[in-house]
Amino acid sequence: MLRSLVRTFIWLVFLAGLAGGGYWVWQHHRAETRTTEKSADERVPVTVATAATQNFPVYLDSLGTVQAWNTVTVRSRVDGEITKVAFDEGQFVKAGDLLIQIDPRPYQATLDQAVAKKAQDEANLANLKHDLERFEKVGTLATTQQQIDTQRSNITQQDSLIKADVGAIANAQVQVVYTTIKAPISGRVGFRLVDQGNIIHAGDTGGVATIAQIQPIAVIFTEPEERLPRILDELKHGPLAVTAFTSDGKQELAKGELSLVDNQVDTTTGSIKLKGRFPNTEMTLWPGLTVATRLLITTEKNVVVIPDAAVQRGPDKLFAYVVGPDRKAERRDLDVGEIQDGQAVIKSGVKAGEQVVTSGYYRLEPGSAVELPGDRKKEEQKQKPTPPGAPLSESKHTVLEAE
Repeated sequence: MLRSLVRTFIWLVFLAGLAGGGYWVWQHHRAETRTTEKSADERVPVTVATAATQNFPVYLDSLGTVQAWNTVTVRSRVDGEITKVAFDEGQFVKAGDLLIQIDPRPYQATLDQAVAKKAQDEANLANLKHDLERFEKVGTLATTQQQIDTQRSNITQQDSLIKADVGAIANAQVQVVYTTIKAPISGRVGFRLVDQGNIIHAGDTGGVATIAQIQPIAVIFTEPEERLPRILDELKHGPLAVTAFTSDGKQELAKGELSLVDNQVDTTTGSIKLKGRFPNTEMTLWPGLTVATRLLITTEKNVVVIPDAAVQRGPDKLFAYVVGPDRKAERRDLDVGEIQDGQAVIKSGVKAGEQVVTSGYYRLEPGSAVELPGDRKKEEQKQKPTPPGAPLSESKHTVLEAE
């Protein structure tokens, strides 16, 4: 009797478990079916951009420092009192303009002395030559051969004195010229370092003033050494354009071209130094200014370009989601070229005119239905009832005519 009750209880428990398991399986399958149906009907909101064919400039960005094309520290080459200062601080001067006048009187006096000494020596030379002529006419009857030879030697010495006088005159003339200090180059004068009335010396280290040539002007910047082969290769086809911006890169300052590639790579930093030449007609570049530079290497013609936000990284390659005409996402593997300024060159994977997803892709899978920004508004306008008295749409006119 007890065994029958136990056996009956076991069968009841087994049947109850079997029924519970079947109910759980049915409920789970029903939930999955609902989720699948819901997922199939749910559209993922995304933002898209259209791939376009265009020319794509390739730049190398860097930071640089503006330098004067030429800089000269003007110094005096003679000692003396400054009698005139002929420039103002910050003035633009041309090569040859008067800057400083030093009192020339002591040097002019030296020049006059040298001229007078030369005239005296020339008169002595003429007298010696006349004496020699007389000695040679009378011969050894009235004089000795030794006197004749001595006279010839005196003439030679006097010739040498005259040559020294010529050198002394030339030196004195140069000293007089040095009392007038002129601008050696065209440019902008900096601070004046001397005042009128002061005594200056040829050995003064500070100089009179500095002149900086800023038209044209130079920008010195560097690029990594691995970019050097490409830069040199592009230079074979002509000068490369360089654009200078403010250090934050927001405002363009001037345009120029690459004028120099340094003759060696800096082994400490692994970079190559470059020099750009800018006309600086607008005077926007100033020596010492820090600027951002963009070196135009080349311009790729007629390439497919998409926003770089659409380019995603997969486990082994780059990809993007493309929205087809059926509003479904398709994953495409990409062969990407240059990426710059928020744009990416696509060598293969996307064609011009196709729409690529730029945001919202984190919820996408291949085949997912997508919702574009204007889709919801269009549906709301379709579902909105027509106000009384408003003109019927073309479809409603067709229905009424059929009736």
